Amino acid sequence: MIAKTTVKPTARLVEVFSAIQGEGLNVGTRQIFIRFGLCDLRCHFCDSAHTWDAPSLCKIELSPGLRDFEMHSNPIPPATLIKWVERQNLPFLHDSISLTGGEPLLHAPFLAQFLPEVRSQTNLPIYLETGGHRPEQLAMILPYLDSVGMDLKLASVSGETHWTEHKKFLQICFDANLDIFVKIIVSQRTDPGELERSALLVAQVGQDIPIFLQPVTPLAESQQFSSVPVEAPAPEQVLEWQALMKKFVKQVRVIPQTHKMLNQM
Repeated sequence: MIAKTTVKPTARLVEVFSAIQGEGLNVGTRQIFIRFGLCDLRCHFCDSAHTWDAPSLCKIELSPGLRDFEMHSNPIPPATLIKWVERQNLPFLHDSISLTGGEPLLHAPFLAQFLPEVRSQTNLPIYLETGGHRPEQLAMILPYLDSVGMDLKLASVSGETHWTEHKKFLQICFDANLDIFVKIIVSQRTDPGELERSALLVAQVGQDIPIFLQPVTPLAESQQFSSVPVEAPAPEQVLEWQALMKKFVKQVRVIPQTHKMLNQM
């Protein structure tokens, strides 16, 4: 009789490091970042296009915050990643673990095995940063999440449109009583009609869900991959958009990418 074997999923990582969160509800907190490779979106403003494909190597920080990276071959099994996270997890230093990318939910089978163990080992809350367009994969790891930051994609800014998926995704998070917020990248090209539609979508799920308007950080010429220009909005535009959205939801905050100001990339 042939014994059955269970093949554990693996992940293709970009990097693991310790830094200050620069966006959204957790801004200013210290997190262990696990950046996954692969993304199925192609947002015009993306500053992490290097995560779109699966890299052959990943960068692993040896000491929290020191950027003393060493290189390892992908893919990575759960046990190895847990060991790396535990090495980062010095007492009292970190507030949570951030799953970012890329799109982390493309690694949902891996996360379903990794997350319960890493929560048990570290006692740190798990924060998911996501494009918010894969509700089926979200359901696979929902019990292991504490908070979710959902990017709501505006076609006028990102070139992506996922209204139906965003609504379903947000509702799943809300029903699970997760700490959730919505992040919307805005630029000079932002369509106010899309912002109103976004506010209505969020309000239909929960008027208390915070929305963060994030003025886009213009990319350096070497980082640009799209022929569509992406420029930061004028201050008066942002003030007008915030007022528009607050007609529908209670919290609309404007926060730029603070991690870039602090050189915490």
